[in-house]
Amino acid sequence: MVYLCNVAKQRIRDYRGGRGVVSARAALAVPRAAVACPSLPAALLLLLLAAASLTRAAGALRVRQAFSSPSETNNFAVDATSRRVYVGAVNALYQLSGALAPEAEQRTGPVSDSALCHAPQLPHAPCEHARALADNHNKLLALDGAQGVLVACGSVHQGFCELRSLENVTRVAVSFPPQDAAVFPSMLNVAANHANASTAGLVFRVRGGHRVSARLLVAATYTGAGSDFFPRNLSREDLRFENTPEIAIRALDASDPTRLFTYDINPSEDNVLKIKQEAKARNKLSFVRAFAENTYAYVAMNRAKESEPNSVLARICLDAEVPSKTAEARKLTESYVQMGLQCGAGGNVYGRLVSVFAAEPYLFAVFARAGSRRTALCAFRFADVEKRIHEARRNCSSGPNGDVRVLDSVIQGSGAECEAKGVRHLQPEQLNCGAAHLQHPLALQKPLRATPLYEAPGLSSVAVEDVHNHTVVFLGTSNGWLLANQWSLRLAAGESVHHVMTFDPNDRNYLYLMTTHHIFRVQVAVCDQYTSCSDCLSASDAYYICTLVVQSNERYQMLTEPRKKFRLTLLIFLFQNVGILVDGSVPDLDGLDLECDYGVGIATVATVHLDDGTAKIQTCPLPPASKRPEIPFGKDHIVVPVAIKVNGTSVVSGNFIIYDCERTGEIHRKTACTSCLSTKWRCYWDQQQNSCVSDKDKAQGLVLEVSIVNLNTSQSRLFHTFMFMLHTTQRSELFYLTLKKSGEEKYIDSPRPVTVEVYSCSGGDSDCSQCWGREQQEHLCAWCENSCRPRDQCQPIRAHCPDPTVRPLSGPLRGGTLLTVQGRNLGRKAEDVEVYIGDVPCNLVPESYTVSVELVCETGASPKPLKNKVEVRVRENGMGHSTEAFSYVDPRLDNLIPKEGPIAGGTRLTIMGTSLEAGSAVKVKVNGTQDCGIDNGGRLISVTGQSFDLVQKAKMEVLGVGESVSALCPSPAASQSQQVTAQFYLNGILFRGESHASTGLDLEEEEGTHAGLFLFEYVEDPQFYTASKEKLIKHHPGEPLLLVINKGPSQLDLTEEEYSVMIGSDLCDITFNNEQMIYCTINRTLSSRTGELPVTVRVGNFHKQIAVVQMGGSELAIIVTVAVCCVLLLLCTVALVVYCTKSRRAERYWQKTLLQMEEMESQIREEIRKGFAELQTDMTDLTKELNRSQGIPFLEYKQFVTRTFFPKMCSDYERSLVQPVYENDPQGPRALPETHPLLQDWQPSNTARPNMEEGITLFSTLLNNKHFLITFVHALEQQKDFAVRDRCNLASLLTIALHGKLEYYTSIMKELLVDLIDASASKNPKLMLRRTESVVEKMLTNWMSICMYSYLKETVGEPFFLLLCAIKQQINKGSIDAITGKARYTLNEEWLLRENIEAKPLNINVSFQGFGMDSVSVRVMNTDTICQVKEKILEAFYKNLPFSQWPREEDVDLEWFPGGGCSSRILQDLDNTSVMEDGRKKLNTVFHYKIPEGASLAMSMKDKRENTLGRAKDLDTEKYVHLVPLHDELAETKKSHRHSHRKKVLPEIYLTRLLSTKGTLQKFLDDLFQAILSIPLERPPLAVKYFFDFLEEQADKRGITDPDTLHIWKTNSLPLRFWVNILKNPQFVFDIDKTDHMDACLSVIAQAFIDACSISDLQLGKDSPTNKLLYAKEIPEYKKRVQCYYKQIQEMAPLSEQEMNAHLAEESRKYRNEFNTNLALTEIYKYAKRYRTQVVNALDSNPTARRTQLQHKFEQVIALVEDNIYECCSEA
Repeated sequence: MVYLCNVAKQRIRDYRGGRGVVSARAALAVPRAAVACPSLPAALLLLLLAAASLTRAAGALRVRQAFSSPSETNNFAVDATSRRVYVGAVNALYQLSGALAPEAEQRTGPVSDSALCHAPQLPHAPCEHARALADNHNKLLALDGAQGVLVACGSVHQGFCELRSLENVTRVAVSFPPQDAAVFPSMLNVAANHANASTAGLVFRVRGGHRVSARLLVAATYTGAGSDFFPRNLSREDLRFENTPEIAIRALDASDPTRLFTYDINPSEDNVLKIKQEAKARNKLSFVRAFAENTYAYVAMNRAKESEPNSVLARICLDAEVPSKTAEARKLTESYVQMGLQCGAGGNVYGRLVSVFAAEPYLFAVFARAGSRRTALCAFRFADVEKRIHEARRNCSSGPNGDVRVLDSVIQGSGAECEAKGVRHLQPEQLNCGAAHLQHPLALQKPLRATPLYEAPGLSSVAVEDVHNHTVVFLGTSNGWLLANQWSLRLAAGESVHHVMTFDPNDRNYLYLMTTHHIFRVQVAVCDQYTSCSDCLSASDAYYICTLVVQSNERYQMLTEPRKKFRLTLLIFLFQNVGILVDGSVPDLDGLDLECDYGVGIATVATVHLDDGTAKIQTCPLPPASKRPEIPFGKDHIVVPVAIKVNGTSVVSGNFIIYDCERTGEIHRKTACTSCLSTKWRCYWDQQQNSCVSDKDKAQGLVLEVSIVNLNTSQSRLFHTFMFMLHTTQRSELFYLTLKKSGEEKYIDSPRPVTVEVYSCSGGDSDCSQCWGREQQEHLCAWCENSCRPRDQCQPIRAHCPDPTVRPLSGPLRGGTLLTVQGRNLGRKAEDVEVYIGDVPCNLVPESYTVSVELVCETGASPKPLKNKVEVRVRENGMGHSTEAFSYVDPRLDNLIPKEGPIAGGTRLTIMGTSLEAGSAVKVKVNGTQDCGIDNGGRLISVTGQSFDLVQKAKMEVLGVGESVSALCPSPAASQSQQVTAQFYLNGILFRGESHASTGLDLEEEEGTHAGLFLFEYVEDPQFYTASKEKLIKHHPGEPLLLVINKGPSQLDLTEEEYSVMIGSDLCDITFNNEQMIYCTINRTLSSRTGELPVTVRVGNFHKQIAVVQMGGSELAIIVTVAVCCVLLLLCTVALVVYCTKSRRAERYWQKTLLQMEEMESQIREEIRKGFAELQTDMTDLTKELNRSQGIPFLEYKQFVTRTFFPKMCSDYERSLVQPVYENDPQGPRALPETHPLLQDWQPSNTARPNMEEGITLFSTLLNNKHFLITFVHALEQQKDFAVRDRCNLASLLTIALHGKLEYYTSIMKELLVDLIDASASKNPKLMLRRTESVVEKMLTNWMSICMYSYLKETVGEPFFLLLCAIKQQINKGSIDAITGKARYTLNEEWLLRENIEAKPLNINVSFQGFGMDSVSVRVMNTDTICQVKEKILEAFYKNLPFSQWPREEDVDLEWFPGGGCSSRILQDLDNTSVMEDGRKKLNTVFHYKIPEGASLAMSMKDKRENTLGRAKDLDTEKYVHLVPLHDELAETKKSHRHSHRKKVLPEIYLTRLLSTKGTLQKFLDDLFQAILSIPLERPPLAVKYFFDFLEEQADKRGITDPDTLHIWKTNSLPLRFWVNILKNPQFVFDIDKTDHMDACLSVIAQAFIDACSISDLQLGKDSPTNKLLYAKEIPEYKKRVQCYYKQIQEMAPLSEQEMNAHLAEESRKYRNEFNTNLALTEIYKYAKRYRTQVVNALDSNPTARRTQLQHKFEQVIALVEDNIYECCSEA
């Protein structure tokens, strides 16, 4: 017995008298265990295995029962009451008896499932993902004996659990979920839903008052988004986070099915421990086991760290007793505390927990080392665990401490750090289980450490049992072994032992354990069955403790050390006594009754000797011979048992043998001497008596012993040599010999059997080679006198044999002919023979060789024809030659008759040529496929038949030959219409059809009766008649004859060749217009010029006359011909006169047109030259003039949002509500920016009802309910009067109201989008998101605006602003009509000034009074109006300020100081100096006032605005004009006559100015598109990636594989919905002035961007609009950029829900409190009130909304806001 622990460095002692005993094995088992030993009791005995004893037999470990599962096992449970065993496996649940006999089986899978779908038990939860068959892995198996239910949870249906009957698992004990009851996903998502994810749990009971309730503690690994178990399909739908916490206490009261598996037990969120979404990646938990100890539940788990996992033990109070019904249950997180477990120290640390087993007061655990198979066993004291917990709670209540921290990663925790509570002393209940006012949950920073008790590779489980105050440990391994002490039991090869092992609760001598496919019931102890110490020791019991109680005057107890067992040696003294040598320590036997028991009641008194040593010798007299058992017949010995009894109790036993040597000789009669001397008994051979004896002293003659006699030599001296003869007539015969004394039945045995072979040379060999070949059998034969004789009869001996003979005599040059050499004397064996034909070898075929009779060889190839004798060379016998020579020939085929034949075969072929008989075999193949039998003769081809149709063409084609033969077979006439059959015979073989002939398959008997039968049908004769059905046709001799013959309806499928028409004896040339009309033509002179000729139609044997041709004169034809010629001559004359007149007019017109074209070409050339010069200089000039130092006037986020969300409202607000108010500033007057109502603080109006604010707050809560909000939106969209503007307004208001919860807003938008996609997919999915006609489409626009604002501002803002500046600069470089807005430089054809206005630039010096700046040089055009000059001046002064702070041009005065003594002058667009032009007053320009280069002007603010004259663009075009009036034909005509100086040109020639503007702006446009369609590494567009992945996921779910559809969805959601909106409306982003002309240019750019994102190719022509033609060349390159951008987005790393939610939360945080959400809620409420009835009906029809009483809450909101408290109370 080995004690594992004792006081340090103290000898290990046993129970025998306290003597110290130390063994080498003990040292191996416990290396340096004394370090950890003081914590363990002295009686703790660990039966662990030393390395030297791993190979020992199972001993007392025996598998008593086993059960095998075809699928992999997962969990098992043992019921102590019924002794049943329940096994959970993949797709099956088994109920077994205590002896593992099957009682019931329930199949649980596979089932149709998807990890992305809710469980099907959840009502109204359709799944958009494809389901597939999935295996159901059992994740949890727990017993509740009090309720008689078995909790079985599987991996399918989101970890769904069911309650089954313990009496019969095939029966469901409780139907869950019950019908018509509220069901939530959290009630169904109980266990882990993945095969490799862990789940642990236990059932416990809680007493509240007089009622006991069952609870289920479940710990499940998180398998949602972001984990390693989540499906890799870019899905963002996570059903696990909200519904499956890591640890939860769930209701398990079977009497209340509606509450089953819920964890909302007052208060709801305190019965779960759920890790925050952002912390799950740092807390990946894998649960090992959950178990109860005292009033606590312990959860053992592993937590993944960066380098290796660390082991964690968590403790939770179970609330076994609750004082009263009203007492609040203890919260899970209050009592939760966790600490690390560490097995080992320093560099020898085992970090991953494998298995645990609680054995009070210790917790035993198996640990594994990361990345290795090394494992170790450690033990921890529960008292140490509780002590550490008490210290942690005291430290945390005293303030921040480094030894304990609060788990801030848990959602339900207190969250804050440890803080001082001011409590000096904590109650024991608070120390154990915490309290609500204490911080929770807690985590100890330092792990609980233990030293490994045992280390070995591959340990997988542990079980511990206490026996007689000794702790016995059982260990399972990963390769299927059970270890206990030095014993090991092989369970299942290659199957790991499950980490949970359980003792039989009714008999702890048995252990239940499970492997991958088996469950075993192993017997580990059988002490109670043994009555003797030897029996107990021989059983090798794993518990090791055997007690022998001997009844005597005093009680004596003997404990034996199992490693030192008794070994019994029996010694026989003088054939009278048995001496027994006992090897081992036995107690002092002095004074006790000792006897030797031989069995069957035979016993003798034993005597003890040699008392002073450890070896005790007892002498036991043998029983009398009469009482000894007899030796059985056929045996020479018998085994007699013997046992030493002490006071009647057997102590040790053994066997001894009684033998009889005479029996040995009798059994082996023919080898008596050999058997006697070789037996293991001490026997002797008496030579005189020739017998085997046991006592040599009683022998009469010489005695032989094994040690001194050589059998071979002694036998040779006993007998003399003698001769005898053996004869045989066979070739060879074997004789077996034995020797026996003459006249006696005693044999003389030999050490080896004697065998003699007798052979006859003349027997069976009549060939020379065969005779000599017998030398291999050691037969001395020779060939002489033409026969085989013994060699001593042949003198002299000649070894030469006669020459052989050969055949055939010819073969082909390439060899391969099997040459057979037949005859005699062909050698003795194949290796002795070689064959040659001249110098060409012939290779022998060994398997065809017959000694001396025949050989076969394969001829080799010869390079040329030759003829030579065949030479056979036989080793030692010379060689022989054939009498005839063998010839190498070249066979040649000269002719083949015939060369054609039917597919059916049967043709006899005659083949002619030379050397066709060469070779050993001849085979003929036709076309390389069909065999042809060889014969002589010709062929006979005949075609016979009967009952053929009218005229049928029979055609036979030989494929591959190229020529065909046809035969006409006239069919006999029939009297009526009927259906008949026909057969064809070819070469005497019935033709069965082409398919039968080609396949060569035999027909079945049923088919054979119809084979070769062809159906023909006789139908009515065809009908023919002339076109007019006339019977008489007149014809003039010498003229061509044309007849039209019609054919009536017929069922005959006649070919054109079968028709013939005769006119008299002349054959008519016929052609066919269609199947019903025949043209008969004769262009030659008929054989008869007078009389009547019959017209006959022939078809086969059918002849019918249809008309008669009557020959007549030609006078009428001559008259008609003359008349026609006169008319034609007159027509030709008239046509000639008309042609000459037209030709002269066309020539004059062509000359005039050439002059116009030359003038137009000159004008176009001049315009193009000017445009080209401008194109070369514009880029340089614009780059110089563009000043980027002014900064970019971005709008604030809140203004960007309001302008984007409410574009119409902002436009109206700016136009009607905002009156610029200016403030005094040192740099000049500034206009205060406008404010939007949503940006102002909300204050209820004086008329607001008192409860309105409370109602709005409750309404906000309702909007934050997903079911309400989705139902609310759908209800409003179903109303016909809910217009598009209302939908967009509602979407924007919702975005403002939910701006603080963008994660929630995104989830709502996604669900609404799924509904929209479903609606579009059933119609035309490519039209989705094309327009903004629904709430969700506007919500998507707003969502993109929010998410892309930062990207827009930081990446796209600068190139976009530069493009706007470039457009404005380029427009201002040319003339601009102030009234029409048309300009010389533009991108839009409609805004192009199609006049050649001569304009010159001027530089003027302007000062601004009160601005505080020096004069500024401003560049203007001499065609600019005064307002246009003011705008350019204001831009020069205010370019560094936002446009909203600029004064307007109508608010300032411009004064010119001419100098030279002239007074200053106020410049205006209209004054008394304005001139009239074409009835319209012309606006004053710089040229009108004749302002010179470098003039000085002053600008000042007006005292008050004058409204006498509006902006120039608002003037009446009928009264005022700037550069050109509006285009109308009358004005244009008048102008062309009055102004001769202005040349009239085609307006289209000015389109080249579009190209000039485009070239100038091209670089800026390319930079903008590049910024939009590129992905910066430092700031990738996360929202785009997230949404594009969502679209791809939705397309996959609906089986939409068309890439064009997905491309259109992406384009409609991002480029068209966001970027185009920004490109067209820069005022949404910048505080700038967007003029109408700039808007027109941006429309062209936006159109180019739209075309670039389109998948359709642009079909452009000369009539296409210039807006599309302008960028037609660049569009293909832009398309490539778009496709590359989409591809880069797709290749980005998938964005998890957690990452996107973090991004959205950051966006919400950055712009918190920017908007008046109460005002937005109030506006949304107006819609809710307006459609109150419809919303209530929609909520009432929704089961989820009805279950949560949302319609009641909505009515409550209405009542509060409308101040109808009575209604609110009545509704409640």
